[in-house]
This record gives sequence, C-alpha cells and structure tokens, in this order.
Amino acid sequence: MAAIAFLALPLAGVLSRTPWSGLAGRLSAPDVTGALVLSLTVSFWALGLSLLFGVALAWLLARTEFPGRTLVRALVMLPMVLPPTVGGVALLMGFGRRGVAGPWLADWFGVTLPFSTAGAVVAAAFVAMPFLVVSLEGTLSGLHRRYEETAASLGATPLRVFRTVTLPMAAPGLLAAAALCWARALGEFGATITFAGNLPGVTQTLPLKVYLMLQDDPEGATAVSLLLLAVALAVLVALRGRWAGAQGGPEREHRPDPAAEADGSAGWPAPPPRPAVSGAESWPLRARVTGHTAVELDAPAGTTIAVVGPNGAGKTTLLRALLGLTPRATAESLALGTTRAEALPPHRRRVAWVPQDGALFPHLSALANTAYGLRAQGVPRRRARAEAQAWLDRLGVGHLAGARPGRLSGGQAQRVALARALAARPRLLLLDEPLAALDQTTRSRVRHALREHLAGFPGVCLIVTHDPVEAVSLADRVLVLQDGRAVQYAPCAEVARHPRSPWVARMLGRNAWAGTATGDGLQLPGGARLVAADPVPAGAAALAVVGPEAVSLHRERPSGSPRNVARGRVRELTALGGRIRVLVAADAGLEVVAEVTAAAADELGLAEGAGVWLSVKATEVTLVTL
Repeated sequence: MAAIAFLALPLAGVLSRTPWSGLAGRLSAPDVTGALVLSLTVSFWALGLSLLFGVALAWLLARTEFPGRTLVRALVMLPMVLPPTVGGVALLMGFGRRGVAGPWLADWFGVTLPFSTAGAVVAAAFVAMPFLVVSLEGTLSGLHRRYEETAASLGATPLRVFRTVTLPMAAPGLLAAAALCWARALGEFGATITFAGNLPGVTQTLPLKVYLMLQDDPEGATAVSLLLLAVALAVLVALRGRWAGAQGGPEREHRPDPAAEADGSAGWPAPPPRPAVSGAESWPLRARVTGHTAVELDAPAGTTIAVVGPNGAGKTTLLRALLGLTPRATAESLALGTTRAEALPPHRRRVAWVPQDGALFPHLSALANTAYGLRAQGVPRRRARAEAQAWLDRLGVGHLAGARPGRLSGGQAQRVALARALAARPRLLLLDEPLAALDQTTRSRVRHALREHLAGFPGVCLIVTHDPVEAVSLADRVLVLQDGRAVQYAPCAEVARHPRSPWVARMLGRNAWAGTATGDGLQLPGGARLVAADPVPAGAAALAVVGPEAVSLHRERPSGSPRNVARGRVRELTALGGRIRVLVAADAGLEVVAEVTAAAADELGLAEGAGVWLSVKATEVTLVTL
C-alpha cells in the first residue's frame, strides 16, 4: 500500500492543482495548440522511424542466433536507462555539426539535424524505439515457430509466411508496442531539449512547453501536464497488460465434439468422392537421414509407416529432417518419385506436416486454413476454397468451415489440420502424434477417417505414435527408433511377432528383457537366467519376450514343469476390462507383468505389497537376436 501511495500521490497532486474552471481556455491557447500539433507531428514521425528500423531489429533479436546478440540487445535497451540529457549529448556527438556523422549528412544530403524539427524526431525516436523493440521481441519470441514451419510445409514462401502468418499473429503485440512507443515519443523531453533545443514552432513540443510554463504560469503548466498524463494513462489502459507482447495464438475453447457424442458413425456424413488423382501420380520414398537421427527409408507409394520409440529416440527429429527444418539431422538424400528434394527449401519439397497440436492458424477460419496450401501453390481462390470445402466435408467438419480454431474442439481441430495437409497435395505426409490429444471415442472416429484417406494416398505417410492400436490399424510397416538409430524396420505383423526393442515389446503389452544368449536361454544383467525352448546362438545379444498371459502367479513355490520360477512382490494392480494386470517386482531386479482374471486375483489374495511366486514355461519365452 505504501508503494501504491508513493506512486499515486504525485498524480493526485496534479489533479488537485488543476484549474478545472479555466481548463478548456488554457488548453486551447494558440501557443499550447501549436505545441500540441508539433508534439503529434514529431511523435508520429518518430513512430514511423521506429517501425521502419525497430520491427526488423526485433525480428533479428527474437529469431536469429548470431555472435554479439547479447551486446546488441544491451545496446537497444541502453536509451531506456540512460538519463535523457545524456542521450541528447550522445546524439550531438553522433549527428551534430561536429559529430561523427553530422558533417557527412550536411555535405551529402544538406541535412542539419540539431535545432530542427527533424532533430526533434530523431531524439524522440532514439528514446522511444527501444520500447517498441523490446515489446515486439517478446511477442515474436512467444510466437511458436510451429505455425511458420507448418505454413512452409504447405508450400508458402518465407515472405508469404511472414505476411500471412507471422504478421497477423503478431499484430496485437505489434499494435501494443507501437502504442507504447508513440506514448513515449509524445512525452520525450530531455534528449529533445539537449539535441534539438526549445524553439517555438520548430522544436518546442508539449513537454518543453510545460517546462517553460512552470516559470511564468504554474497553473497552465499543470493543465497541460494533465493532458499528457491523460494520454499516457489511456495508452497504458488500452494495452491491458500487453507490455511483453501477445503470446502465440488464442487458447482453444474446448467444446463438445459432435462426433464424440454419437455411437457408430452418427455425425459423420457420407464422404464425397475423393478428389481425382491421376494414375501417373505416384511418389515412392527413398531417403537417407544422417546426424542426430540416422535412418534409411525405402517405401513404395501408398505405404504408411508407423514411427515408434521411447521419448528422445529421434522420431520428431526424423520428421523435421525430412522437412528440412532442423540442423540436428539432415536428409542427405530425399527422393519423392523422380524428384530429388534434399537440396530444396522446405516450401518446395511438397512434404506436408501435421504437428501434435495441429498448429491451425488462429486468425484464419477452418476453410481458410484448409485452403492455405492450395493458395500458396498458386491455385485460384475460388477453386482452392471449393477443394478445401470438399476435404472438410470428407472429414466430417464441413459444417465448421466458417469457425476459427478457438471455437473447435480437439477432435474437430485435428480433422481440420489433417484436411489442410491432404488438400495441399503433398508427396510425403508427416503426422506427429495427430491423435494423441483426443479422447478414445473421437480417436477411433478420426482413425477410421484417416485410414480411408491413407488407403488411396499416392505418396508415403509417416505417422509418429505411441499407440500400438494406431500403429497396427494405420500402418503397413513399423520403424522402431532408439537413440536416433533404426532398431527395426519391418511389416507390422513381423514387429508384433518378433519385436527387437524392449520398448516396443512393452508398448505391445509384453514383457521384454535384454541380455546375452546362453546355450539354453538368456543371461540377464542382474544375474537372473531365463530358459527358452528355442535358444539362439550363445554369446549373441538377444531379447526375451514373454506375453503377460503366459506368466503364472502362485501363493507357494510351484512344482512341476515350469523352467523359469522366481519370487517377487506385487507393486501395482490395474483393471483391464474383465482382467487384472499385475506388476511384480521379482528377484534380481526384474519387473514382470502378469495378467489374470479377477476371480484368480481374489483367490490368490493379490494386493499391493503381497508376496507371490511366478513362473513361465520355457515354451512361452521367445528369444530375438538384436
């Protein structure tokens, strides 16, 4: 409260000392109106100068890494902390008649800045431009690059991306930065009086007029101060907390998805015919990616590849390398049909990308989003919108064509993002966990629609997923990545039967342990041994895979045929339909997942912390060499 009182008391003093009865007359005096007009002229010219140079500088600081960036940012902020008179002296030393650049300006252009209106503009811009740069840099830094990268993947050139995506999305922050800059230029005093002087009608702006009036007409000075105070307060109120710029796009307003509320296919209209594709259009994929992720891919047209692996395995890096968007990995060779694309910029590769959140442009409607790629490729507006509407109809969101992304549910937004990618006529389609944010019912609907489209897609599709159902139902082949390297690249059935990665085996709901093959099974790092009916050559690195249904649980040590027996303690029980999945911490540091019926769980008295014996027959252990 003391701080608030400290800040408010001077303002209250201005209000209490203002001559309210003669306020209009004092503000309409010719010398005051002349100073006001000059202040407006100088401040708007200073704003224009700040926009001309400041926008590019803010972009440079927000989006470019270069040596000395910290020093440049400090230089930008310096006028904000310098005493204004010191700033005026610096301007004299730089642009004065005897300054560094002053003689050149006079000789080459006949321009003398000190003690001129142009000098007042330069002084105001010098002090005010940092406010625009700092505020706009915050806006651009908060604007996630996935929007611009997605636009590039749809075929938009860098200039078009800036004009149609970056600038509209940054517009609220730019307007706020401009208003702040203008208000600071309007109130500039110290640098102006030092560099440009206080010449009536030439450089005497309203703040300088207040300074003179304090000596002869204190009440008039208070009245004019009130005017400047009101302007500054109006600007700050209008900014409404946008000092640091707008962030990204608006938050999506989550609404019920009609497709998720119905059973069967209700809410999904019968899809119109797929847009015609020439039989000659076929784009098989041949690619070699090196760097943080090293993969070789060779897939015929019409193939869908599920890319799976643990977090950090390099899945998204692979997609971004194919797009040409990351220095961490490079597509050394990328052939789409007969086109070599590795040397092409992202907007010319014809590789469409759907990031995890869809990255719909928040300032465009669903229809305009879907037509974006076609328009970027030069398709006439009417034709592009007609094709976009057909794709939206096909994915069951045609009735939402006029809605902006903030009005769409998660499922609707993902379908619009998919329609946008397919409408762009890509030769390679990259989907980065496109269904991860959807509820189970909506996910099954969207998965069904996606499977329909991929069945007739004339190129290759890579879909990153952590869901085995998606991998099996959507993909023809599975690419398993681990630590940036391909562990397995095979048809889905082969990966399901013989997974070569513990992570994939567990993703499929199976137990998996890596170790060294022995004559009769597998030696595990913790000292445990597994016996297998079909061993692999001794000494080979191998993976033992056991289905949870093949693990038997007992109260007492089992006798009889099981070759693999261990003691453990129940760590977790999970209901899975009519069955119970039991996680057991076994001896030698093994974690084993078993699956039993609810009746068996009751009979065994299973509970967290309970001791159990478990057994696995040798015939149930599958060994896969790595």
